[in-house]
Amino acid sequence: MFSYLTKTPAQTKKLGKHLAKQLKGGEILALSGNLGSGKTTFVKGLALGLGIKHTITSPTFVLFKVYSVKHKTIKQLVHVDCYRVNGAELTAVGLNDYLNDPQTVVAIEWPDKIKKQPNWLIINFTFAKKEKQRLITIKKPTKDKLSKTTSIHDS
Repeated sequence: MFSYLTKTPAQTKKLGKHLAKQLKGGEILALSGNLGSGKTTFVKGLALGLGIKHTITSPTFVLFKVYSVKHKTIKQLVHVDCYRVNGAELTAVGLNDYLNDPQTVVAIEWPDKIKKQPNWLIINFTFAKKEKQRLITIKKPTKDKLSKTTSIHDS
């Protein structure tokens, strides 16, 4: 597990950008934290690190957004927001097609609303002592727990 203290939203975004450069494709990032804790800001940095020029906003009302990526092994970033949905709704709109794609990175906000998978990269956002500070912890999946396929189910 790795922990980072970011002091500004710009630093949170920079951390996302840094992580993007380490991704190969097929990763599922589970972003947990309270409202306003920096999840979408982190995804903005992730998108920048993947070379995405579009403005990134929370997909709360459209459930998920797909962004094209020009990278040798990653072809798209899927940004999911489960705040107001459950696994069955996400399955109905086709999210499972992206979860098993080795050329896709999936970032899921509010992953606690769906069944946890052992291959998720868990990223937790908590408020720190000062107003704009965030403590961000990243827990990588263990290799023996990785599964080749993932699908969303009701929790």
